[in-house]
Amino acid sequence: MNKRIKLPALDLFKADVESEQALPMVEGGIAAGFPSPAQDYIDLSLDLNKTLIENPSSTFFGRVRGTSMVDAGIEDGDLLVIDKSLEPKDGDTVVCFLDGEFTLKYIQIEKEVVYLVPANPAFKPIRVTEANHFCIWGVVTYSIKDHHHHRRRSAIR
Repeated sequence: MNKRIKLPALDLFKADVESEQALPMVEGGIAAGFPSPAQDYIDLSLDLNKTLIENPSSTFFGRVRGTSMVDAGIEDGDLLVIDKSLEPKDGDTVVCFLDGEFTLKYIQIEKEVVYLVPANPAFKPIRVTEANHFCIWGVVTYSIKDHHHHRRRSAIR
């Protein structure tokens, strides 16, 4: 069971990798264009714990709140896999603690300044200064979407 950790403006869940859940996997790929013949059988399995979590003791899940990263494909309600042990690199998507709040942004590291850059033109980049209470909490390694509940207009009328 995942242990819930309540933090201001962010719900985090410690990754539970003790359990194993291997699920069937289609190896040949799934056509996103024209349909292709289905395979008669599936002979591979995939355990998401082993696939998505490289460093179990430092990995957390977090639920996105807000729209500052929509152009990066990360939307309100998505689930993030966050690894606190990774060294952030320029351009990484990171969860930061800035002046008492958590925020999700790209990190832009320059010689003597750090910027937190949104992926939505409605938001402005944030220049981090010495006056800010700031730390990079973790690096986002994966985002998981719930496509089942997204409602799209039908192309057929």
